[in-house]
Amino acid sequence: MTSDAHEMKVFTGRAHPELAEKICSHLGVKIGDQQISHFKDGEIYTQIKENVRGRDVFIIQPIVKPVNQNLMELLVMTDAFKRASAHRITAVTPYYAYARQDRKDKPRVPITAKLVANLLTAAGVDRVVTVDLHAPQIQGFFDVPLDNLIAAPIIIDYIKRLNIDNLTIVSPDAGGVERARIIAKVLGAQIALLDKRRNKPNEAEILNIIGEVKGRNCFIVDDMIDTAGTLVKAAETLVNNGAVSVRAAATHPIFSDVAIERIKDSKLIEVIVTDSIPLSDDAKKLKKISQLSIGVLLGEAISRIHNNSSVSSLFDWR
Repeated sequence: MTSDAHEMKVFTGRAHPELAEKICSHLGVKIGDQQISHFKDGEIYTQIKENVRGRDVFIIQPIVKPVNQNLMELLVMTDAFKRASAHRITAVTPYYAYARQDRKDKPRVPITAKLVANLLTAAGVDRVVTVDLHAPQIQGFFDVPLDNLIAAPIIIDYIKRLNIDNLTIVSPDAGGVERARIIAKVLGAQIALLDKRRNKPNEAEILNIIGEVKGRNCFIVDDMIDTAGTLVKAAETLVNNGAVSVRAAATHPIFSDVAIERIKDSKLIEVIVTDSIPLSDDAKKLKKISQLSIGVLLGEAISRIHNNSSVSSLFDWR
């Protein structure tokens, strides 16, 4: 066995190279050398430009817009590393797309969260690292180890620095109550719940507010912001019911469609997100949006996985 056996190698797709740079900076390594391009018909081509035989390979690739291209790019890269005899391949996908379809809630619909898990496993992924899965039970869809990291400690530290009085943490739906309850407990804040009905994707109607928000500074917490339609309605509802101020925090800033314009024109004072997804130029220019980095969190997870040490302590923050 040579001294290079099982050496760590970190590579990145084209989805979010800036995050890969931050991760590698924490790890003290360089991003691996590879070529990624397209054939004329749009097929993805990749070639690894250095030896990875027997190496411990980590691929940084959130499955972000264009979702299908970046997912396929991850699969193609994985196949290349597998055929190049990498010792272990870990897909680091801070944002796991297709997670919102995690069950059959209507007749004749797919379970895409399981489908993507199957695709990654079939391509040759040995382990997956992600952040704040839309539904924790998706971990059970994988037949390989999955580490679902939590961004809440990073967001909580930021909220603490704001030093907000009369703070109420608001869950935008019943599914996020546990997240809101834990964050409220750590911050010593009250909790409220928005009772909403979703008529179709990206469109929801807020029916009731459970909890006291009058005279309170409210903080809506969620795992993702897509079109921001529900978020903006929630902020308006809270203000109309007596909230002094409304801020929001979410791990994944998808920001589809007219999300940035909606946030700009909303009653939200601030929206805090992480860099699990790269921000558009318009989002970067909007002063209401504050972005926190999860580069150190992911870098630490990668280091522990590579050194076969415990990752579970990264979850011990409550």
